[in-house]
Amino acid sequence: MITVDEIKRLLPHRYPMLLVDRVTELVPGERARGLKAVTCNEPWYEGMPDTASAEDYHYPWTVLIESWCHVAGVLVTWDRPNPDVRAGKAMLLGGITDAEFHRPVVPGDVVEHHVRLARRVGETFVFEGESLVGKETALTIGRLTMTMRPASELTAPPVTGPPPADPPAAPPVPDSPVPDPL
Repeated sequence: MITVDEIKRLLPHRYPMLLVDRVTELVPGERARGLKAVTCNEPWYEGMPDTASAEDYHYPWTVLIESWCHVAGVLVTWDRPNPDVRAGKAMLLGGITDAEFHRPVVPGDVVEHHVRLARRVGETFVFEGESLVGKETALTIGRLTMTMRPASELTAPPVTGPPPADPPAAPPVPDSPVPDPL
């Protein structure tokens, strides 16, 4: 089992965006499972009125996906920790396809994320998996792409100077005269 202190040595995320509490299974280069306990004390519920309904406490879908990604991040960085994104490699999300939401997640739920590494090409990783609450599927991810890039490439100073000028527009081409058929 990988506890939060070890997760913090692997990922740069911290409160309020460290969204995995424990990794319960990790097979390097293959798969990982992690837990996220959802509570009503999380920042997305701040300012929730006392009259809020149960539906108002629906855990944000984007945050649920981010939590799933943290388990994928632990799988990628297990053998090469990098908790400081300003040095070494930075983890970047490339894209998500076929994400489906099946049931709302609410405070009191414990979400179990299942992440499988489907493919790796160099420093690019393709994952698939799902998130469960008990035996119910809350989320499925058909494909998620993540890549690792040198942080130095991301922190390089911006290119300065004026933007390149657009090439001059071509002169208009006159319409060809159409012969009068009469």
